[in-house]
Amino acid sequence: MKTQSSATAPPAIAVTASRTTGLGTLQAALGVVTFSLTFPATVWGLEGFGPWSLVAVRGVLAALIAGGCLLALRVPVPERRHRAGLAVVAAGVVVGFPLFTTLALQTSTTSHAAVIVGLLPLTTALLSALRVGTRPSRAFWAAALAGAAAVLAFTVQQSGSTLTSADLFLFAALLVCGAAYTEGGRLARMMPGWQVIGWALVFCLPIGVPAAALALAHEPVRLTAHSVAGLLWTAAGSQFLGLVVWYRGMAAIGIPKASQLQLAQPLLTLVWSVLLLGEHLTPAAPLTAAAVLVCIAVTQRARG
Repeated sequence: MKTQSSATAPPAIAVTASRTTGLGTLQAALGVVTFSLTFPATVWGLEGFGPWSLVAVRGVLAALIAGGCLLALRVPVPERRHRAGLAVVAAGVVVGFPLFTTLALQTSTTSHAAVIVGLLPLTTALLSALRVGTRPSRAFWAAALAGAAAVLAFTVQQSGSTLTSADLFLFAALLVCGAAYTEGGRLARMMPGWQVIGWALVFCLPIGVPAAALALAHEPVRLTAHSVAGLLWTAAGSQFLGLVVWYRGMAAIGIPKASQLQLAQPLLTLVWSVLLLGEHLTPAAPLTAAAVLVCIAVTQRARG
């Protein structure tokens, strides 16, 4: 009986691992779709809010949602050893990325801002190798570099190959977001992913509330359907729900593989910019999309 049981165990384990990987990939992909709407939603939000007001209010709203969930489920405060990592997550995805991209989108189009997302998967994979010690295969790195190059070539061509002052904000957002993704993916292996972003948001409330009050007092507010919808999406979708499934996906399939799913994010953002903002795409879009899908497939099948 013991021999038969041991013989049947490996297939069962393999099926469980396969399901976990499949679910993790689906969750990470859902996060990418959610994030792809962030830039168009931010442009909508800027129609009625100043940049500082939009960033501060979206953070406060997301923190209230997260805090309500944590309180309802009576989740204990994170251990002291996790708080430094949560601070990195908070600085990156709660404060840094929203602030820098919002400031950039005042003078940049969504297609130009998508350049940052084209570099984010490679940046996250590199930071993961340095911070967590992941060692993807050469095939992974080759596909990741090819995918990044394809996305960059397309998005730069879309933006007219011009550099603006907003690029400094975009590159700063790239670095802080890559660090936050890496640290959040590491923490999501020790605590539920939704708690990682939940506590990061709550920890920012003491700064976010007075910042929101100050910004609203100095920047004009003009409530419209677009501005309210943009604010609500960036708060509930981009700032909380998207990061919940994203961190769960990273914990399941690993930071490098999850990060490469974001190669599709700039292309999705450009699609949303056409549908929601009336921007125009070139015929190169479907060719770039096909190239990116091939690169994603290679990174997901690569060993390591």
